Order: sequence, then C-alpha cells, then structure tokens
Amino acid sequence: MRRGELESRLLVLVTLALVAFGLVMVYSATSAAAAVGGNDPGYYLKRQGIYAALGIALMVIAQRWDYRRLRPLAPGLVVVSLCLLMAVLVIGPAVNGARRWISVGPAVFQPSELAKLALAIWAAAYLTRRAPPQDLHELARPFGLLVGAFALLLILEPDLGTSIAVIVMLAGMLLIAGTPPRVLLAAVGIASALGVIAIWLEPYRRARFFAFLHPWDDAQGTGFQIVQAMIGMGSGHVFGVGLGQGVQKIFYLPEAHTDMMLANIGEEVGLVGVTAVIAAYSLFAYAGLTIALRTRDPFGKRLAAGLTILVAGQAAINIAAVMGIAPLTGIPLPFLSYGGSSLVVLLASVGIVLNIASRGHTATAEVRDRSGGNGRARAAGARGRRVAERPRRARDVRRVAGSRRGATGS
Repeated sequence: MRRGELESRLLVLVTLALVAFGLVMVYSATSAAAAVGGNDPGYYLKRQGIYAALGIALMVIAQRWDYRRLRPLAPGLVVVSLCLLMAVLVIGPAVNGARRWISVGPAVFQPSELAKLALAIWAAAYLTRRAPPQDLHELARPFGLLVGAFALLLILEPDLGTSIAVIVMLAGMLLIAGTPPRVLLAAVGIASALGVIAIWLEPYRRARFFAFLHPWDDAQGTGFQIVQAMIGMGSGHVFGVGLGQGVQKIFYLPEAHTDMMLANIGEEVGLVGVTAVIAAYSLFAYAGLTIALRTRDPFGKRLAAGLTILVAGQAAINIAAVMGIAPLTGIPLPFLSYGGSSLVVLLASVGIVLNIASRGHTATAEVRDRSGGNGRARAAGARGRRVAERPRRARDVRRVAGSRRGATGS
C-alpha cells in the first residue's frame, strides 16, 4: 500500500458508513411519525437516498478532477455565494420564521452550504498566495471583512450555527497556515462578543441561550427540546431500545431527523451507538488531517485541512449541543442528519480531499521574476539549463586545483 493510501481508504470507508447509517436513522426517525399522520413512511428516505446518490457521484467526479483547477475559481465562487445569500433573503420561502432555502422545482437548495465550500477554497488560495496574517490588522483585511459580510447575511436568515461553523473552519486553516495562536484567540474573542450581541438582540436566540443554562426551569417551553433530547439519550442506556423502537421521535422530540439525530441514535442504539458515531468522526478527522499534513502542495494542504475541520467541527458542535454542554445552534450532524444540500456538498468535499491525497504530493514552488520588468511568477529552477547540464572540462578542473595550491603556498 502506497504512502497516504491508507488514510484515503479510511476516509472513504468512514464516509460511506456514516451515509449508510444516516439513511437507516433518517427512515427510523421519520417513518413512524409519517405513518401516524397517514403519510408515506418512506418519503424522507427516498429524498435522502436521491441526495446521497447525487453526492456520491459528485464525490467520484471530484476525486478524479484535478483540485488545482479550483484555485482560479475561488473569487467567482465567493461572489456567487454572496449573491445567493442575498437572494435567499428576498425570494426564499419562510419556514419556521427563517429564510434559508431556495426552491428550484422539486429540489430545495440551501446557499449557506455552498458558502462554506466557497470560503474554504478562497481561504486556501489566499493563504497560498500571501503570507498568513501575523496581527489583527492584517487579519482584518480581507479575512475579517469577508467573513463579516458572510456572517451578517447568515444571521439575517437567521442561521447563527453556520456562522459559527465558518469561523471554526477558517480559524483552523489560519492556524495551520502559520497565524499566531494569540492573534486567533483575540479574533475569536471579538467574534464571540459580536455573537453574544447577536444573541441578545434576537428574542428567540436569547431564550435558547437561557434555556441552555437552565433547561428544566421551563421544560414545557423554551427548554423543551433540550430536555427531550436528554430524556432520549438517557432512555437508551447502553445498547438502546432497538432500531425503530424509540418513542421520543414520534410525539416528543422536535427535529428528530435533523438537528436532534444524535438523540434519536442514543435512544435506539444506546451508548454503544453514540460512541461508535463519535469514533467515526474522530477517524474522519485523523484521516483528513493526516492527508493535509502530508500534502506538499500549499493550496492542497490548506484546502484539505479546511474541509476536514469543517466536517469535524460541525460534528463536535452538534454533539455538544445535543448532550446539553453547548447551546443549540441548528447545525446538523454531518452525513447523518436529513438535509440534501448539506449531504451533497459534504460528499463533494470528501472527493476533493481524496483528490488532494492522490495529487498533492508534488510541490509547485514559485518565485518572482524581476528581470526585464516582468513581475509574474515563474517555476523555480536553474536559469540556464545548458549551463547547468554542461559537464566541466578537464582544463577547468586543473585551473581550480592550481588556484587552490597557489593559495596554500602563499
């Protein structure tokens, strides 16, 4: 097995296992409620299956398509993402008081998922072309301005969870690129302060935050979802009540097939199932970060790290929220929660990481060519190949040896 092939195979195995398990749990979380309501029990499973097939197809294509072609597309992807985030505020249908989706016929698309991928590609391209920021002033432009624009549009949807996921991803990429930790801590502190202001200004976010601190004070109101998630997790004990046998998903637990998927897993598969899910995400993070660290191409290294941190970070935030150790943010569980846009984009991201693993071992060094007023980058190498490749003649060797003897005698 060639170097790096083990991590690639592990990444594929873990991803496909999570997708398959996610299909099983989506059916388990939605079929009973649909049957009770007189609807098609397999409705959500069919839709998730279609999105999974599309995502796997994109993963295979991305695995074979040279990831370096994404680098010149980075500015365009960012502009398209910003336009879509602005458009969804105008034309997106309101669902539970939020405008996050754009309907295209029978398909529903969430622009924020594309925004995550676009920002990862742009950040990797920028950090390859420029030195990593060393202080807050350098970090503010263009990183701070661009992230602030995305975060503002996401909060207006409202979607605070995606803003948090983007900040976590970019902080990890900057850390790997070489930005000092103290600078990142200061930037994260500023972002956290702005997040607290955003929470305080929105009544429903403020209610969610206080419900996280004291969920049992209003177990039938603002703390209902957290309390029911805790009950579901505790009801499963070690081995769970059995697949499809849970009752929280039918009458009690809101959003059991999306944000609260882990609570449904804990009830039906128990501590064993939850531990297996956490272990799977840990293996995913290990394989992806190992691929990133072994990649010699700077753009590939940063992009692989960013996409891996995006998946692992979302998983960590969701798991912490369901377990009651962090506020609810609405972030789905990667590959497991129901959601077509998230599944398709994440599977395509895995394909990009796999492509980096196979193509990123050759470094492409560039230097500035200042001769003749040409400031464009050229490949690093010898200036004259004929001079470099021409062998020394015997007379040249004797001349060098004679000069050394003369210098010794003097």
